Amino acid sequence: MMGTPSGRIRQTILDWLKEPAAHFSAPRRRDLAETGVTARAVAAKLGVPRRTAVAHLDFLTRLGLLRTRRSCRGTCYRRDEIRIAEVARVFEKGW
Repeated sequence: MMGTPSGRIRQTILDWLKEPAAHFSAPRRRDLAETGVTARAVAAKLGVPRRTAVAHLDFLTRLGLLRTRRSCRGTCYRRDEIRIAEVARVFEKGW
């Protein structure tokens, strides 16, 4: 899954969301690690249309790797570290 071009983009998104403050600018008094990052910010960083970023973010959300939160700015995405650790353990065991 992560070996395809789309997979590399999704891996990049997961990497960015691991330390969102290092990769995205935050509005005043907002902790990106807690509140998450908007699809618009991800799209801008990737240099793709917002709809493309949303497709990648929705895919990662359906896998359970991201959590969403609604805000006045739209939907914000952040990593689900517990689920990511579970998936990593499955791959380490070889399924």
